[in-house]
Amino acid sequence: MPSEFDLIARHFTKPTPSTVLGPGDDCALIQPAPGKQLAVTTDMLVAGNHFLVDTDPGRLGWKALAVNLSDLAAMGATPRWATLAGSLPEANESWITLFARGFFDCAAAFGIDIIGGDTTRGPLNLCITAIGEIEPGQALCRHGAQAGDDLWVSGQPGLAALGLAHLQGRTQLPEPWVRLCQTVLEKPQPRIALGRGLVGIASAAIDISDGLLADLGHVATRSRLQANVHLTQLPHLPKGVERALALDCQLAGGDDYELCFAAHARQRAKLATLAASLELPLWRIGEMTAAASGEAGKVSVFDPDGLPLSFTHRGFDHFG
Repeated sequence: MPSEFDLIARHFTKPTPSTVLGPGDDCALIQPAPGKQLAVTTDMLVAGNHFLVDTDPGRLGWKALAVNLSDLAAMGATPRWATLAGSLPEANESWITLFARGFFDCAAAFGIDIIGGDTTRGPLNLCITAIGEIEPGQALCRHGAQAGDDLWVSGQPGLAALGLAHLQGRTQLPEPWVRLCQTVLEKPQPRIALGRGLVGIASAAIDISDGLLADLGHVATRSRLQANVHLTQLPHLPKGVERALALDCQLAGGDDYELCFAAHARQRAKLATLAASLELPLWRIGEMTAAASGEAGKVSVFDPDGLPLSFTHRGFDHFG
């Protein structure tokens, strides 16, 4: 059976051209570009909680890194480095080979050096830290939204949750939605280029990991505002899916890793140009409003008749 150091050397030690000192010492050494700040994020993925235990290991490797890069995208940062720590129930070399391939494919796609990590025996659990660069004062924080700002979302929220519902037998998706939804679920695309393009345009941003309503609520809370979402302005989900399930997936499903952001109405033309250049749909789904007393952080959803809808499930709760 290969040792921990054999596994690291064989599968997780690659050239690190943008790093002062990579794997092999007690610490890595990194040097940000002149005039840049570091943006740092950490995510944990636990089998049975954040992903199905029989998920394809190659896609899991991609996703494990991609979900961290999504946080960097939400801040408008450029990814540079990452570390990987994990516990594995056994030293299954074929599983590790596929996982590492997916992980490094994602790293290569976004120009990232993997600079270290750790492994141990235990239940399948992955912990990744990603580090990016951003110009001082340019980060897209959650607290910057202003009353009257438009609310936007990229892509098509809800597809990942629909893919999971299909895998769990809670719905039967029509083709070709099956492949699309499962790809979004298992191999998300962090919106790095969009995040960079939003610098100087958006007033606040967040990535949709726990569900549109839940994550939008974080922006509203930090900005001390309320948020309104209009169903008629959301993208359409596949026909034939039960309406209640479709709405739940779109508004509270999570795992999409699209960006939700606020921007002044005068930025609409720039956003249209940005969407066209990235070939990525951007949907204007609502607006931020001043908060009534005690209502900061409230997110309201309105039906086609302008009537408010009630949602008891607003997103993923890590301790729910």
